[in-house]
Amino acid sequence: MKSKPTQFHSVFSCLLALTLLAAAPLAADTVSGLEWTPPAAWKAEGAAPMRAATYKIPAAAGDSEGGECVVYYFGAGQGGGVEPNIKRWIGQFTAPDGGPADGLAKRGKKTLNGIEAATLDLTGTYLFKPFPMAPKATPKPGYRMLAAIVAGADAPVFFKLKMLGSLKKK
Repeated sequence: MKSKPTQFHSVFSCLLALTLLAAAPLAADTVSGLEWTPPAAWKAEGAAPMRAATYKIPAAAGDSEGGECVVYYFGAGQGGGVEPNIKRWIGQFTAPDGGPADGLAKRGKKTLNGIEAATLDLTGTYLFKPFPMAPKATPKPGYRMLAAIVAGADAPVFFKLKMLGSLKKK
């Protein structure tokens, strides 16, 4: 018997601060027993390897570009642990002075609807690579990443939002 997916739309509202961006929600998406509802303004993209969902986020007024929220799911027993993933994500940023971003990272743990989530909130210069093993990164100052790693039914699910401007810390 297949169990009903756990409602997990709050990862967007609580962990990813989507109340700043959201209007009316679209239909829910689901993977590994988790279910969430993206904001209506977000545009879902087609399937991609290792991605349960990819959403393009429109630029906020005054911002030069929009953002992206990706939900990664690698399959049963895959994806690695929380700490190695958080460290890797922090390594995708530098401090505004070009130094390491470790001191800028705000880590946390939250429980939403009975589900544990490890969280990361980081603002700095994003080292953009068009694909994971690209030899060179393009620095993009003023970016913010909000991320959560959540225990799915058979493997972790990774929520990762990156955006310029409108998610800057006040």
